[in-house]
Amino acid sequence: MKKLLLLIISALLISGCATTPKANSLFSAEDLKFAEEMIPHHEQAVLMSDIALTNSTSDEVLALARDIKAAQAPEIEQMSGWEGVRPSTHMGHMMDGMLSDEQIQQLRDSEGAAFDRLFLEGMIMHHEGAIKMAQKVTGSTNKDVAALAAAIIEAQEKEIAFMRELIKFY
Repeated sequence: MKKLLLLIISALLISGCATTPKANSLFSAEDLKFAEEMIPHHEQAVLMSDIALTNSTSDEVLALARDIKAAQAPEIEQMSGWEGVRPSTHMGHMMDGMLSDEQIQQLRDSEGAAFDRLFLEGMIMHHEGAIKMAQKVTGSTNKDVAALAAAIIEAQEKEIAFMRELIKFY
């Protein structure tokens, strides 16, 4: 019985990630997929930033973590409000740049300079993944989607450049 229940739950979880969102009059299926994947992606960046605010002593890393939270939390709210978005659909799905549970735990367990290096390496990878995701919808016919994608790309490219310079000190 337990095996059957686990099989049913697994099938439901897999099918949730495999389904394509249904387009509506405001958003294409690609727009909705972008939001449904970017919401948990951003949530992980906010989590990583929260960990940084606890584990880092670097003024630069702390400022970066605050900036990331300040930028991405409102974007999560924006995308969550788009008609047709089902934000929990892709929870646990490994999008580009997502850190594994083990990598998140490693961040939690690190402090000081070791933490800062892990955070910067992880966030560079994370931002690179977000840029790839955003590039898929820069041509959206929905002006809000296209504008958000462009803003994500611009902000995260700047943060990557800053982090690549900063990581040289760790």
